[in-house]
Amino acid sequence: MKILLLGSGGREHALAWKMAQSPLTTQLFIAPGNTGTAQCGTNVPMEATDLDAVKRFCITNQIELVVIGPEDPLVKGLVDHLKKEPQLQNLMVIGPSKEAAQLEGSKAYAKAFMQRHDIPTAAYKEFTADTFDEGVAYLQQHSLPIVLKADGLAGGKGVIIAQSHEDAIDEFKMMIQQSKFGDAGKKVVVEEFLNGIELSVFVVTDGKNYVLLPEAKDYKRIGEGDTGLNTGGMGAISPVPFADETFMQKVKTKIIDPTIQGLQKDNLDYKGFIFFGLIKVQNEPFVIEYNCRMGDPETEVVMPRLQSDLVALLVATATQQLNNTTIQYTNDSACTIVAVSGGYPADFKKGYEINGLQSKSGSIVFHAGTKEVNGKITTNGGRVICVTSLAPRLQDAVAISKERLQDIHFTGMYYRADIGYEFQ
Repeated sequence: MKILLLGSGGREHALAWKMAQSPLTTQLFIAPGNTGTAQCGTNVPMEATDLDAVKRFCITNQIELVVIGPEDPLVKGLVDHLKKEPQLQNLMVIGPSKEAAQLEGSKAYAKAFMQRHDIPTAAYKEFTADTFDEGVAYLQQHSLPIVLKADGLAGGKGVIIAQSHEDAIDEFKMMIQQSKFGDAGKKVVVEEFLNGIELSVFVVTDGKNYVLLPEAKDYKRIGEGDTGLNTGGMGAISPVPFADETFMQKVKTKIIDPTIQGLQKDNLDYKGFIFFGLIKVQNEPFVIEYNCRMGDPETEVVMPRLQSDLVALLVATATQQLNNTTIQYTNDSACTIVAVSGGYPADFKKGYEINGLQSKSGSIVFHAGTKEVNGKITTNGGRVICVTSLAPRLQDAVAISKERLQDIHFTGMYYRADIGYEFQ
């Protein structure tokens, strides 16, 4: 089977690594990919958001399965664009329609969906420039702390937790009147603050049925002990110790089942991954957000735990055969630790040579922001590489990843040594 995977990060390297192991895969293209994905298939110099270029590539290369890694092409409507092409009527596509992708593309859309289908989430109100004064008045009487979210995609940076009414109003002004997050912040969702511990739950759905993938917990803050600025993710673990059978049963009955039923009731075309960003509050699960694709760096711990054939699973998703599908995964614990460029998530420099990447047993090195220049692998992003290890105990998986990172070097390299700290 000829497969096209779209994206260029650590998530895509982990997906490519897993798909390359499938006997169903005859040719794997990754666009645009990175130096890690080049070890799994053929990189293509094409942006995932160039909808016409993707369509032409699928036609020319007789692609049979397209897997869309990042959110931007989904929200831009790539799935609809491909499905409308007469020459691609047999193409299998993993990803939701443009309308269904609004579950990630618009916080207000997702909140309304959850309210409509009785899915537990924080209470909220939404405001725009037209209701600015009403928003200020609402913030002045809101309980503290106050959560403000840019409605649209803001690269994981559109969430503010204000500890005072003054800060909340200042941030509200910056978002709506000064375009702090560009068009993404033209509408602002104000939420009650939920106090608890977060986790990420993943399913793959064919729109009617779903299969539950291993859950994960990621670590967003740059500093140890979850301090400092938010990032795209500094590491992840799987499984999550507190996500026991009783809690996960609540997740299924209160959140996953009503979400899948809601897709059907709202007539939303959805064949792909759903990422439930959850928070556990006094033993009850609440939805913080939906994402319409796999998470990063969570994919880097989910895929190594998955023992089933990923390509077969995706074919069953695209052809609405998930009701006949079960999956297997190892009970071992996985830990991934992300090595980032100095200065990230603020200003950082690229182009430094990375040494020590030669493979050693015990860990998998997934590339995130890397590039090959004159035969040398160099840094090409804020998050550079992810080191994933598996072991029967979480603390051992963490220790193996940290040991592997001792061998890897680039100028300004930084990583958190405390991933999974609250469970060790």
